[in-house]
This record gives sequence, C-alpha cells and structure tokens, in this order.
Amino acid sequence: MLEFEEQRLKLEGLRPQIDDLGDALRVKALTEEIKELEAQSAREDFWADLSNSQKVLQAVSQKKGIIAEYAALMGAYEDTLTLIQLADEEGDISLLGEVTAAVKKIETDEGRIRLRTLLSGEYDRANAIMSFHAGAGGTEAMDWCLMLYRMYVRWGEQRGFKVKLADMLDGEEAGIKTATIVVEGENAYGYLKGETGVHRLVRISPFDSSGRRHTSFAAAEVMPEVENDSSIQIKDEDLRVDTYRSSGAGGQHVNKTESAIRITHLPSGIVVACQNERSQHQNREVAMRMLKSKLAEIKEREHLDKIDDIKGEQKKIEWGSQIRSYVFMPYTLVKDHRTGYEMGNINAVMDGDLDGFINAYLKYIAK
Repeated sequence: MLEFEEQRLKLEGLRPQIDDLGDALRVKALTEEIKELEAQSAREDFWADLSNSQKVLQAVSQKKGIIAEYAALMGAYEDTLTLIQLADEEGDISLLGEVTAAVKKIETDEGRIRLRTLLSGEYDRANAIMSFHAGAGGTEAMDWCLMLYRMYVRWGEQRGFKVKLADMLDGEEAGIKTATIVVEGENAYGYLKGETGVHRLVRISPFDSSGRRHTSFAAAEVMPEVENDSSIQIKDEDLRVDTYRSSGAGGQHVNKTESAIRITHLPSGIVVACQNERSQHQNREVAMRMLKSKLAEIKEREHLDKIDDIKGEQKKIEWGSQIRSYVFMPYTLVKDHRTGYEMGNINAVMDGDLDGFINAYLKYIAK
C-alpha cells in the first residue's frame, strides 16, 4: 500500500543518520573502555581511593547508558521496519497510525541522542546554577524577571530535573530583583549554558493605567555547579562572609534566625548568597559551591588573568545587548537573535517549551 511504502522509505532514509550516530557515539570504543574500567573495579585495592573509585563507577554507568540508549534506538528501528512490512503484506490500514507514530518517534529520538554528542564540554554534564537579574524598566522589569524565573523552573521540571531555589530578592511592588536556582540533573549545564544573556520583553504593561506598550529587560546567568575541582583554590582570607535574616520561602525557621549567608570573594568582587536552606551551615555550603562554580566557569573560558574577566561578561541589561526577544504585542513571537530560531506560541514558551531554542543554540555553536 502506498501509505506504508511512504513510511518505509522515510524510515530507511533515517538509517544512514542512525549509523552515523553510532560512529559519533563511539559505541564500539565505549564497549572496550567499559571492559577496561570494569577490570579496574575488580582489583583488590580499587576502594582504597574512594574518590577515584566513584569516578570509575560513574564512567561505567555513563558509558553503559549511552550504549543502551543507542541499542534501544536500533531495536526500535528494526521492530518498526518489521511492523511496516507485515502491515503492508496484510493490507491492514488500521496499523498506519501506529506505524506513523513509531517512525516519528525514531526520528525524534535520533535527533535527541545526536544532540547529546554536542555536549562534550568539561562541565556540560554538571548541574547548573542559574541566576536572574531585573534590568532597565523598573517594576515592569522586576515582573519580567519573575516570569523568566518561572519559565526556566517549568522547563527544568518538565525535563525531570530537580529545581531548587537558593536565593530570591523580591521587588518593591511586584516581581523580583534577583533569584538563583540550582538545576540538578544530567547535562543540565550543557543544555542551559547558552541561556546566559539579556532577555527582552515587549508587551502592554499591566502596571501602566494608560495601557501603553513597554519594553523591559532581565538577564540570566548560568554556571556549572562544581563540588570537587581541586584546581579551584579559595583562601579564607579572600572571603567576606555576612549573615542576615532570610526573607524568602522555607517556613518559619528561616525567617526567625540569621541563617542566610552572603559571601564576597574579595579578589574578584563576586558575590553569592543562599537563604533557602534550614541552617546557616547548609546555606554556607551551597554559597561556597556557587562561588566555586563561578570561578570554574571563568577557568573554562581561560580568562583567569584579569579581575574583570573573573566577574564574567558584564553587559548592561538594556537595549542592544539582548540574546532573545519575547514579543506579546502587537504580535506574538519569541526570537533568538543569535541563531534566528523563532516560535510564535509565546504562551508555550513561557510555560517552559524551550527545547527548540536550546537545541538550535547547541547546533549553532557546533558549526
């Protein structure tokens, strides 16, 4: 039947891509690497160095996961091809919907797995620490900053990541001035690293009684969470630690004691804060991880020779520096100015539908 023939040709057209993906993933090489690592884990002295043994086991798990995922893709390909042949021979048109969905899923899964091959940076597999800052635009900008924060929280939750609020400073009338979240999950930083930059909003402001159109800005900053990087050395004398009473969520306990922590790294001027854990000790631990992560981000960019670079790229949060625009009025459109990728369903984007933008950026930087 013509309908099944079309799906068969579409599926077989994916085979060269799937084979190429197997080469890109180094499936055969990974199998040999797993054997070598498992041989290491079988040695009597394997657990003598706990840190190294954990890294070895994590590497084995990661490599096995890659092989299993690719094997599942190949299995789905073969099963779907068989289903098409049987359905075509029997002329069972009722199976067309199942066949079409299976071919589409293989195409989607191949693209998703291929995208992971682009996440090869030193910290791409790490958790992500993401901060938001309101820019030019007053109350409107603070409201936009809150909208941006919620958008990324929803994206993370939809992907199955664990999203934890570390710090938040409310605006005077509405919205937030700043917020910091920790996104925990495999490749969280790799996916989010391209979201650093200024985000521009155009809409009819709910805070303007005249109903005029306003342009507002908020900035996002993303860095990998680093816990055990021995190359990042922080001296106690380089730190100023301030405690204060928590003002955010977390129950009565955080609001009654000075458990919140603000740490200033004096050589660079970097300031990190955490107020959402229950104790001062826990907040300090999180804040120190944030500081190490910021310094690790700079190390990855190889800019440690200048104080200004340690602080990162300090673009003004205003006109001319945005990476993406979100337009609610007079039309609806979200457009990334680096890749040209755009989406008209702005409500879906604000509800966390960001994969198109993230994927486009990863492909853009891989060119």
